[in-house]
Amino acid sequence: MSDVLAVVEHRRGELRPVSFELLTAGRDLAAAMDEELHVAVIGGPVDRYVDRLNRAGVDVIHTVDNGAEFNHDVYVQTVDALCQTLEPGVLLTPHTVNALDYVPAVAIDREMALVTDVLELSVEDDTLLATREFYESKVTASMAVEDTPRAVTIRPGEWPAAEGIAETEVRFFEFEPDDESIKSHVEGYEEAGSSEVDVTAADFLIGVGRGIGEVENLALIEDLAEAGDATIAASRPLVDKGWFETGRQVGQSGKTVSPDVYLAIGISGAVQHVAGIKGADTIVAINTDPHAPIFDIADQAIVGDLFEIVPALTEQVHTQ
Repeated sequence: MSDVLAVVEHRRGELRPVSFELLTAGRDLAAAMDEELHVAVIGGPVDRYVDRLNRAGVDVIHTVDNGAEFNHDVYVQTVDALCQTLEPGVLLTPHTVNALDYVPAVAIDREMALVTDVLELSVEDDTLLATREFYESKVTASMAVEDTPRAVTIRPGEWPAAEGIAETEVRFFEFEPDDESIKSHVEGYEEAGSSEVDVTAADFLIGVGRGIGEVENLALIEDLAEAGDATIAASRPLVDKGWFETGRQVGQSGKTVSPDVYLAIGISGAVQHVAGIKGADTIVAINTDPHAPIFDIADQAIVGDLFEIVPALTEQVHTQ
């Protein structure tokens, strides 16, 4: 086995939070393998990114000054070149839209075993063990990946963000992609409509589920959100009903969030929804069913009628 290469992500001039979770996963895996953790950042203001990636446990940071934003063709060629030069035993990336765009292509080019959406990583007798979910998250299994090299994508929210400052070696990786092979580029960004809200940026997030009953009852949630300066999110059934735009959906098929407080109202706690909220610092749940699965992960459980509890909470917040 050889070193771990973690490729971080950035968007619009900022490193994405999952990049720091990736550092933790890579650091732990490299330690278990008794190897080094190499981190690559491709494009954007790489010098500024280096300052933030200079965390304990990172052995080398490779900067590649190619473009400002993600581009499929650039990333495939660049990561392929990094792997050819560094020959890592494991290529590690976040399980994101961007990574799923380029990692399979790199895995094919480099003849890598590929495991996606991993929840946990460990090493046993030089064999990589990758834990992931199957059958709509009803079953969790650990897969033994004996072939090398391997490519692994990790699910956001499963590892804590890396901390600590270090004096990490920085190497400029000089690589020029084949311009003729680059078939697309970013023209610009268009802001989402005013109804779209970035639930991933909220400190206080209120998630509402089927327990709300009728669409008219959402007024109760809106009053509480206004009083507490909170953002409203939704479980998939309410999005499917058309009550919320898809940008507010939280869960495995929606957004992964990590607010300071996640207040789940009328949400039973299906595994798909729980997968999206594990990163919350504190989870508070309101449900009439004392055996609701949401209570298994809640830090604070309120068993009762939301139509009585929510107005009382709103009134209490107003008096603060």
